[in-house]
Amino acid sequence: MLKRSTALSLAIASISAPTFAQDLALNTLPQLETIRIIGTQVEAREVSGSSAVVEPQQMQIEVVTDINQVLKTVPGVYVQEEEGYGLRPNIGIRAASSERSSKVTLMEDGILMAPAPYSNPAAYYFPTTARMSAVEVLKGAPLLRHGPQTTGGVINLVSTPIPETSGGKVQTTLGENNQQDTHLHYGETNGNFGWLLETVQRSNEGFKHIDRSNRDSGFDIADYVAKARWTGDRHALGIKAQYSEEVSNETYLGLTDEDFAADPNRRYGLSSIDQMNNSHKGFSANYQFKVSDTVSLNVIGYHNEFARDWFKLGTSLVDQANNGDAAALAVLRGEQDAEDLGYKHNNRVYESQGVEVNSRIALNDHQIEVGLRRHEDEMDRFQPVEIYDQINGSLVFDRIIEPTGGDNRLEGAEALSFWVTDAWSLTDALKLDLALRYEDVDSYRNQYSTPERSDEPSYRSNSSEEWLPGVSLTYDLSDQWQLLAGVHKGFSPLGGGATEQQEPETSTNFEAGVRFGQDQLFAEVIGFYSDFSNQTENCSMATPCSNGAESGTFTTGEAVVAGLEFQLSNTYEWGRFSVPVHLTYTHTQAEVSADNAVSGARDGDELASIPENLLSLRVELDNNNGWRNYAVAKFMDETCVSLGCNRSGDEQDRTESLFAVDLVSRYDLNSDTAVYLKVENLFDEQVIIARSPLGPRPNKPQTASVGIEYTF
Repeated sequence: MLKRSTALSLAIASISAPTFAQDLALNTLPQLETIRIIGTQVEAREVSGSSAVVEPQQMQIEVVTDINQVLKTVPGVYVQEEEGYGLRPNIGIRAASSERSSKVTLMEDGILMAPAPYSNPAAYYFPTTARMSAVEVLKGAPLLRHGPQTTGGVINLVSTPIPETSGGKVQTTLGENNQQDTHLHYGETNGNFGWLLETVQRSNEGFKHIDRSNRDSGFDIADYVAKARWTGDRHALGIKAQYSEEVSNETYLGLTDEDFAADPNRRYGLSSIDQMNNSHKGFSANYQFKVSDTVSLNVIGYHNEFARDWFKLGTSLVDQANNGDAAALAVLRGEQDAEDLGYKHNNRVYESQGVEVNSRIALNDHQIEVGLRRHEDEMDRFQPVEIYDQINGSLVFDRIIEPTGGDNRLEGAEALSFWVTDAWSLTDALKLDLALRYEDVDSYRNQYSTPERSDEPSYRSNSSEEWLPGVSLTYDLSDQWQLLAGVHKGFSPLGGGATEQQEPETSTNFEAGVRFGQDQLFAEVIGFYSDFSNQTENCSMATPCSNGAESGTFTTGEAVVAGLEFQLSNTYEWGRFSVPVHLTYTHTQAEVSADNAVSGARDGDELASIPENLLSLRVELDNNNGWRNYAVAKFMDETCVSLGCNRSGDEQDRTESLFAVDLVSRYDLNSDTAVYLKVENLFDEQVIIARSPLGPRPNKPQTASVGIEYTF
């Protein structure tokens, strides 16, 4: 505790000391209910690291409800689809692989939003994308201002802002598979006070059909948000409360390759009773004090609760059937009876909370930030198993097994983070960004051998401290050309299951590139290189590690991830039409760089979940009179399911590549009302987009929807 007290005292002293005025004044107090880490798309193109902002216009025009689809238009971001709707996304960035987004720092309005970001970072909760106004992605050394994951990047979801006057919106979308989505919000600002009320209601029957069952494969989601803001001359206070519920008839059980080829949208009757139930509560308060013309202080307190029970079958029947086991295939198809099928209540309760203090200081050519965050989170896992028999194709309940061991445990973490950043304008052309972050993490696990937790639990713990330095720069060669470069140390905490001897994942990350901008034309090329001393995988049933483990971590050892990001955008004129075009491409090579006798990894083994090629093309046709048409084409290369699939030669060790096109046509009836038509996956291309959990699964088929939006 002494080291934490010392760091805390130094940080507070650094934040409190500069109260004098300098020549360079800070901006006025922002509207605090929407916290951005980058700003606008224009500002993203000036950051000394690769970054992107999906602007409100794109979110609105494309009627975004699936975070996976919008992130596919951002270079350097890898998406592993699972159920077709983005309910539990798997997002990776550069060298951070995509398993349950656990290697990426996820935030909403600048606040950590994974259920337990340190002890259990797997994102089984993800905010409702339909209520977001923008998405920010930050990579490179500047991401050290945030954390805890500092290897690949940061994703910040920006929620609906409180309106500057009074107003709101109601939007309703109807589509195939009985899709019914409604987004409603209203708020106002009157003098110093502002407020907003918002809800999103979504329901869908799903695109998969379940053998011998009347249950659909869809979901119901209800999300509610309330915000309030007070702004004075030198003080501002914002508060936010959020509550959501979800019921989704989703499963981990996929198909065999043979059955997938015949009908990718089939689900076995064994999965008919699988269902996810969850609820999330989030509360935050954000206070800002303008100490002087050059110093401001920001304090954020937050508390999140997430409870989930994913009742689902766990089985190796698909793997057995794919390996030629005829009896396993017959059981999956309901043609053969089976006993002792285990359906686990994957019942977990998460809680996270923290306080973050940050000071911004303007000193002539320096923009300094000094801050700290005290965070703690925990997970309570209590998972009974219900046993069923399959008799004549129907499921018959047998008994319940009360949870012990790995199904009955508590995990948690406490973390202290400290950072100092300096945006230093050395000359008009050269800008240097310095960053230093400190992470001190203590984690633990208590595991019980009795359902009542009356025994003395087995205990394990881990402590790690890391100093994470970084430096990046931009240099303006001219008004059109800019160079950028950076290097920083990456870090990924181990989580609550780590033992005392384990070391966290660390890496050294480089990037360098060039930008060109003139009028509507913008081009950017950035190369990146990440060198891992001990690359790790986070194991779960959703994304098992390469060694087959479904909990804990698997260390592959030394690895290198290198690649190139490219983006090009311009606006052309075609008669009375404007034609904005935006192209992005990412090439990545990810492999083990040295033999590891412990893990069995070999030099040259391809890493899992990182595709070699990604491409997206967005083309708009705007008649400048209220009619806008978008075509969004996306290509994603095949990926390894587990480490070293390049050596196995087995098709079942890889997913399949996908090229899909979405169309959106929007027409403004008047200044307040617009109607739209959206067709996803226009050419109805379905492939094996994922092989985990538990077998091949498809992307969403061709799906059409129509909607109306009224702004008032």
